[in-house]
Amino acid sequence: MSVLTVERKVLEKNDSIAAVNRELLKSHHIFSINLVSSPGSGKTSIVEKTIEFCRDRIKMAVVEGDIQTDLDAKRVDVLGIPVVQIVTHGACHLEAALVSESIKQLPLSSVELMIIENVGNLVCPSGYDLGEDKKVVIVSTTEGDDKPLKYPAMFRNASVVIINKIDLAPYLNSSIAELEKNALSINPDLKVFKTSCTTGEGIEYWCKWLESNITRK
Repeated sequence: MSVLTVERKVLEKNDSIAAVNRELLKSHHIFSINLVSSPGSGKTSIVEKTIEFCRDRIKMAVVEGDIQTDLDAKRVDVLGIPVVQIVTHGACHLEAALVSESIKQLPLSSVELMIIENVGNLVCPSGYDLGEDKKVVIVSTTEGDDKPLKYPAMFRNASVVIINKIDLAPYLNSSIAELEKNALSINPDLKVFKTSCTTGEGIEYWCKWLESNITRK
């Protein structure tokens, strides 16, 4: 019982800071997304493709989360986008306090879209609100079509699912249709995008969705 009490207090404190983050971003009219996935799903590649496709129409900034390195932030920095790297030194998820310190280092007055790339993990990040508008879960075809069934909390708490690496589907035993079906069985309200960072397929539709949300914000 004491363990549950500690966990509740930790989450309550996190949610409190997340609410402050949300108000700060709202005050600057910034639309924000929290990208979550298992390692190797292509999160950073999705970020890169989003920047390449939208950079002339959307002012962006990125917060990168990683357990040990700043390699992902370097990939974004090369593209000329403001970026802050959070190295968690072993922690399996980002928390609102870490994001709070990071976004204060970014030029919020000239940002329309804030992309927060979480640590690669489909368990821990599902319960942590960072202050984002939408949680976006990325799952690749290479991970198998039963991923949503194995990690239902993440898909239940997300607003969007991106099925990535669709160009590899012909070479795999997994089914894109089954993967989508399993995701929607967990959360029927999920918005589904199917993408390939190799061919560029589906990136346009994903970016148009971002633009429409930025306009509403």
